[in-house]
Amino acid sequence: MKKSNLINNLGNKFNNLKQSDVEKIVNIFFDKISKSLAENKRIEIRGFGSFKVKFNKARSARNPKTGENIQVNEKKSVHFKMGKLLKQRINQKDD
Repeated sequence: MKKSNLINNLGNKFNNLKQSDVEKIVNIFFDKISKSLAENKRIEIRGFGSFKVKFNKARSARNPKTGENIQVNEKKSVHFKMGKLLKQRINQKDD
């Protein structure tokens, strides 16, 4: 699902809100998550899952094209752990 699909779906579900207001709400939500992760904070959305920043150490690697050894700098990535309810929901079988 794309962000625009999410905005449209929410706008249709909550028809008392203007589409532009729904878009602002969604943008604020994602902005807050991004800022919290940038500050290395863990985010938990009960029933859905949690996001946390993972630190990858600097390491040496090999360029597969040239075979040259290179140094990869330290970097951050985001790790998502599924919540129990989400896990149950995606694994339930439809009859």
